[in-house]
Amino acid sequence: MKTIELVEVSPRDGLQNEPRIMTTEDKIELVRRAVDAGARRIEVASFVHPGKVPQMADAEAVVAGLPCGAARYTGLVLNKRGALRALETAIDEIGVVCAASDVFGLRNQGLNADDSLAMACEVIRFCHQQGRPAQATIAVAFGCPFEGAVAPARVIAMARRIAEAGAIEVAIADTIGIARPGEVRQLAAAVAAAVAPLPLRVHFHDTRGMGVANVMTAVDAGATIVDAAIGGTGGCPFAPGAAGNVASEDVAYALGDAAGVDIAKLVETALWLNSRLEREQTSAVTRAFAGGAC
Repeated sequence: MKTIELVEVSPRDGLQNEPRIMTTEDKIELVRRAVDAGARRIEVASFVHPGKVPQMADAEAVVAGLPCGAARYTGLVLNKRGALRALETAIDEIGVVCAASDVFGLRNQGLNADDSLAMACEVIRFCHQQGRPAQATIAVAFGCPFEGAVAPARVIAMARRIAEAGAIEVAIADTIGIARPGEVRQLAAAVAAAVAPLPLRVHFHDTRGMGVANVMTAVDAGATIVDAAIGGTGGCPFAPGAAGNVASEDVAYALGDAAGVDIAKLVETALWLNSRLEREQTSAVTRAFAGGAC
């Protein structure tokens, strides 16, 4: 199998919907543990209004405390104000989100789909002018919790616009975990072809237990970068019913050597994360390790 780049998103997407807010020191420790497990690209924070996402209120402090040069660090933004904050830090890369549905975009960013896309393209161009690479994720690419199905043609057209704006990659996100492998195959192949030679990144949630199957299908269809979160942590404050991200340890097990990470260390970190968040949440691979099956 070709080499697949895993993007560890537990410090950002994994924590943003947790009722217990982790300390800055523990967030930095989570990043350090991810690096020790082999992660070389990590989404570490989002630069959003602390009143809306209090779990991310310490974004600048987290970035300032990260081990320098240990990995490529990404900061998520929802608008140009967030990008300006991120650019004041040493973050390596800016990630911006746009929405494939009007209602989700209005609830997430205060923008309909068209305006959300225009904003994302503006942020990408602005970051490029500032000498900082940027990429974009198309949220609810497979379905919206408010509007239902999203037309694939709309997602493909958005991906082309993002590529034309100068993004270093384009991502499609199953924000609420509604996608099936057949749908993933079709959309991933179409978007990969539309943005080539830029890489396609995919982001899946495991709401219906399809996360790993969708990852493997997307990889087969042309995706070369996969988001995942240690322990299957995650959810979206603006997407009712969205369960956690597909677990890094589950994805790493499915990909085998192509993932390039230490599964045992991911499992160890998943259990450590449970203790810090005072919860019990285990992925399939973590349960197998705990039971001595791996």
